[in-house]
Amino acid sequence: MRRRSLLFAAVPAGLVTLAACGDDKSDTSKGSDSASPSASATSAAPPPKLVDGPLPAITAGTRFDEKPTIAKGTGDPSKNLAVKTVIAGGGTTVAENDYIQANYLGQIWDTAKVFDNSYDRKTPILIQLAEGSIIDGWRYGLAGRKTGSRVELAIPPTWGYGTQGSSQAGIKGTDTLVFVVDLQETFDAKSSAKGSDVAQDDAKLPKVGTNTDGKAPSIDVPKADAPTKLVADYVIEGDGAAVAAEDTVLVQYKGVLWDSGKEFDSTYGRKALTSFALSQVVKGWSEGLTGKKVGSRVLVVVPPKLGYGDSPPSGSGISKDSVLVFSVDILAKM
Repeated sequence: MRRRSLLFAAVPAGLVTLAACGDDKSDTSKGSDSASPSASATSAAPPPKLVDGPLPAITAGTRFDEKPTIAKGTGDPSKNLAVKTVIAGGGTTVAENDYIQANYLGQIWDTAKVFDNSYDRKTPILIQLAEGSIIDGWRYGLAGRKTGSRVELAIPPTWGYGTQGSSQAGIKGTDTLVFVVDLQETFDAKSSAKGSDVAQDDAKLPKVGTNTDGKAPSIDVPKADAPTKLVADYVIEGDGAAVAAEDTVLVQYKGVLWDSGKEFDSTYGRKALTSFALSQVVKGWSEGLTGKKVGSRVLVVVPPKLGYGDSPPSGSGISKDSVLVFSVDILAKM
């Protein structure tokens, strides 16, 4: 089992709102009561054979990121995984275990019943293409495609919701599912902030490196008294949407102790990004990141009362009443 992020570790009451947090595989598919592709159904089936069709026609909404209308399937669908790049993008190639941001619509082959779509919610999905996080049809069908692409898939039950189907969405265990997916962005362990450097001219605050090569930035803590109030300053200012208190975010981060400069937690060290709702983390993070723009790198200095106080996580290397210093790259939000 990979090491859990300390951000989700048990902390004193009031510093975290969800006691059950703790795994890096946070569910970021909220926003629909229907069966999104992040449903927990998984299979032990072998990798599918990918074929070109058959696939129903897209009859309206034919542009990238426009809500599509898909015709009813005709004849019998393939027993293999049918995948077609309808619009070829020129962006980054998606790999298994990446996080993707995408708009999508899903319907049933035989009836053309739409059971879920993100376009009406005006909120793309942000999810990891990993076993146990997403249905296998997406995991196998989207890997190797490029961002900016529209991909159509016809997914048999074996690589969808299995023989149990999804009763809440009206999907039977025999239904083949048709998806149109618009791949907007992909993120991996080397993803970094994108934006403009901001002057770090306060000598009493830590200075954070501005490299955007996917490597952990340096954090130089001054030989000075730690601030008693929360600090949340841009190091790199992105141009994305501002993060709201109820949002889920995808981040790259590194944390060190003010007193010693010693690193105690890092996504770079785990080579794995972390996604979470701002309601799930210590107050210093939830308050510090709220209002900051996607694409930014933020220096967050967390005083004990907004961090772990006198009850730090066991084995974390954090002493009681420690001031914590973080570099946080906000890669995406949902």
